[in-house]
Amino acid sequence: MGEIDQDIRGTKRFRAKRDAILAAAAAAINEQSAKGMTFADVARRVGLNTTSVTYYFKRKEDLAAAAFENTLERLDAMLVEAMTRPTPQERVAHFLRLTFKRVARIERGEDHAFAVLSDLRATEEPIKGRLLAGWQRVFRDTRALWGAPPSRAHKDLFGARAHVLLENSFWLPVWITRYDPDQYGRIEERLMDVFARGIAAPGAIWAPTMLDLDHDGAEPGRAAFLLAATRLINELGYRGASVQRIASELNVTKGSFYHHLDAKDELVLACYRRSFDTIADAQERADAGGGDQWQRLSSVVATLLDVQFAEAAPLLRTTALSGLPFGERQAMVDRSNRIARRTAGTMMDGIAEGSCRPVDALVAAQALTSLQNAAFDMRKWAATMPRERAIAMYASTLLFGMFDDRMASV
Repeated sequence: MGEIDQDIRGTKRFRAKRDAILAAAAAAINEQSAKGMTFADVARRVGLNTTSVTYYFKRKEDLAAAAFENTLERLDAMLVEAMTRPTPQERVAHFLRLTFKRVARIERGEDHAFAVLSDLRATEEPIKGRLLAGWQRVFRDTRALWGAPPSRAHKDLFGARAHVLLENSFWLPVWITRYDPDQYGRIEERLMDVFARGIAAPGAIWAPTMLDLDHDGAEPGRAAFLLAATRLINELGYRGASVQRIASELNVTKGSFYHHLDAKDELVLACYRRSFDTIADAQERADAGGGDQWQRLSSVVATLLDVQFAEAAPLLRTTALSGLPFGERQAMVDRSNRIARRTAGTMMDGIAEGSCRPVDALVAAQALTSLQNAAFDMRKWAATMPRERAIAMYASTLLFGMFDDRMASV
């Protein structure tokens, strides 16, 4: 029995150390991206030397893949538990509850953050294929929270809901830090209220005005770099979209890149500024167009979803933030929060006039930020149907709630 006990203790120590390395790798990925993570940094975070880390993971790519797989496995475990609830609404509520509990444990130092999945597509084969298959499984399991779809239209709608739910769970740790932990229960209730019943007042009609946004005022060469970089960073993450790859996309030399921009960080910041300016332009034009606040809100949402689905000049996803130095990263988060507060103001005015349902506008604005930000990833889904239908269906997840099937017949 002594040898068996020793083996068990050895296995437990191995697993504990491996888990600690995975937690450190997740933190490094979230701060620096998967390509920016180093064995030396991970080793420092767990008090080991680099050689000790290689005992558990031979290559940096293997460590990053294991961190991503750990995220996918833990998401799947949460979804399996949520599926034990009897109704779609109870399943979604339970998944959200588990998400908030996880965030609270992280705040107390009892758990570690998931490795964000933004760099997943930038991994190399065969790891990439395995990870994408895992992500597709998580997506299907999330869609299953709404049950078996009775039609193709419902399958499309359930897919939109699943994507918005997952993306909100990923965005939550970014903005929940503005609240004290003892408020997490209240915020969970308010966010679930938006998921369940939406933002539109009862009887509201979906009839957005597609806003004519200003074209990029930058010089043509610089504008082309910004658009190509935004598309590639959205697809491959900050590190995956190299300067060489961006230049190749435009069939120009790296020297041409540095003629327009001094460094890659400057490129990402310029992409963010262009994206935020686009959102602000939509908000300003909606206000200038008049109408009630619901009309203004729905027009901004519809216009920005059209921008994301069109792919020609998309908004930069917040996933690129992990590649930026802390000061620049915080400046971009602050700009995002200012835009979200303006969205919240529109909702507050809408609540006062009766065109929007009473909701926690600050919470709902963050949910809408996540929806607009993540829509780029659904462009292939949107391409399978008329654009107007895709926009209406995707927007309905938050504007009318995740359990209102009216958009399945649009």
